[in-house]
Amino acid sequence: FFFFFHSLFFVQTKTMALRIPKVGVKSMMKDGAKHFSGLEEAVYKNIQACKEISQIVRTSFGPNGMNKMILNHLDKLFVTNDAATIIREMEVEHPAAKILILASHQQEHEVGDGTNAVIIIAGKLLEKAETLLRMGLSPPEIIEGYKLARDKCLEILPTIVCHTVQDYRNKEEVFAVMKPAIMSKQAGLEDFLAKLVTDACVDVMPKEESKLPFNVDNVRVVKIPGAGVLSSKVVRGMVFARSVESYVNHIKDAKVAVFTADLDNALTETKGTVLLNTAEELKSFSKGEEDLLENKIQAIKDAGVDVIVTGGKVGDMALHFCNNMGILIVKLNSKFELKRVCRATKATALPVLTPPTPHEIGFCSEVQVEEIGDTTVTVFSQNDVSSAVSTIVVRGATHNIMDDIERAIDDGINVYKSLTREQRFIPGAGATEIELARQVFKYGETCSGLEQYAIKSFAEALEVIPSTLAENCGVKSQQFVSNLYAAHEEGRTNVGFDNDSVEKDNLIDAVDAGIIDGLLNKKWVLKYSVEAAITVLRVDQIIMAKKAGGPKPPQ
Repeated sequence: FFFFFHSLFFVQTKTMALRIPKVGVKSMMKDGAKHFSGLEEAVYKNIQACKEISQIVRTSFGPNGMNKMILNHLDKLFVTNDAATIIREMEVEHPAAKILILASHQQEHEVGDGTNAVIIIAGKLLEKAETLLRMGLSPPEIIEGYKLARDKCLEILPTIVCHTVQDYRNKEEVFAVMKPAIMSKQAGLEDFLAKLVTDACVDVMPKEESKLPFNVDNVRVVKIPGAGVLSSKVVRGMVFARSVESYVNHIKDAKVAVFTADLDNALTETKGTVLLNTAEELKSFSKGEEDLLENKIQAIKDAGVDVIVTGGKVGDMALHFCNNMGILIVKLNSKFELKRVCRATKATALPVLTPPTPHEIGFCSEVQVEEIGDTTVTVFSQNDVSSAVSTIVVRGATHNIMDDIERAIDDGINVYKSLTREQRFIPGAGATEIELARQVFKYGETCSGLEQYAIKSFAEALEVIPSTLAENCGVKSQQFVSNLYAAHEEGRTNVGFDNDSVEKDNLIDAVDAGIIDGLLNKKWVLKYSVEAAITVLRVDQIIMAKKAGGPKPPQ
């Protein structure tokens, strides 16, 4: 009996010591994996991350937006209020915040402007959604309400159009719509920069309707330190911040040949050994090589070429013959710059050093070396009105200033691109958002289901644009938004925020003040911001696998 009892006890203790398997998602994944689920762990945490990223860029919105100072992973310093640059250099890792950033990138790709508005509106929509979730609504009901509100907004937008550009090749009309876009980035310099961008874009706009849409790559920016921003200018043609290789540095009515090959003796594919017995043999060997190269360059000169642009190296012997024949040589390291030279001069890039045929030779009104400040530049000028490429030479005291000016110019160029696609414009300065909010709220009251709460919250979220403009200028936003609603209820649908006002109400007729936004821009802002918010709300679990690689080295 004692033996039996002892054996039974031993079996039971062994059974209890067995390892109990883990239950749940973690049991299926490697150690180090993370899993979050439910409203508290997943949804609210995602919304919090999106609110944080929205709050970061919100203070940089509008003409009085604050700058952010960012040091990226390469220790490069950025001082800017451009949302696209801020979020690109921040390198955000949170998966939900990345969804907002991807929507913003897509807005930049589609329109080129409005990247900040996408993140701000999406962040506010998620903030409102959090309140609704805590009230007891389910994510599908909120998503349904947001979709209905978005569709209603897209339906309302064409009805509040206030301005239409009749001819986007007319510089006066283009200047009027370019100015407010640049003002939001560079307040105070908008008149000067808008004129530069207008001249550059209209000059390179193809006259034939078949070549639409406008290619933003046809307007280049070259930054040369020194002087001030007001010394910037537009050059019809190309400008390269480097000197020429040859002694010849100025040619008028130039015929241009473009080569991707080296301007030097051709090398064989395989290595060879030559046995030379006497000094005469050595002299004749070198002479034969020189004569071959000279004949090649002479043949190029006989084809009428004055300027050679090459993407390869320039040999000393080839340089000597080109100087003797009066040929100007420009060496470019970038294949993209070679393509642009071909586009600007209508030349064809040749892969071998051979005489070009007449239709492969490009033409340039003037090629010359200039000094801008203490920087030597090579300028390819085209006097023809319909030049294929324009270059804006940006001057500035520091590289940070010039980088910020370049971003404002890029926004202006993209505004012109969207202008060629959609010529209708709507009031800016927050007037459109308040009008949309007013009409969407009324629409929400006509709905009978639970989605009416989401529709009304959507309307309240749109108030974030005018209230942000007010906050960034130090104005009390709640009082201002109330005044704005009152003005719109009276039928003054073009009234928005006055950035320069010293009066108490801070209201201004945006159309009379020339503050207008592209209809295309606003349409995509609404689409992308709502889509990003909906995508985040659809997530109910976060599963993060263990990162690849070993432990990180100590800092």
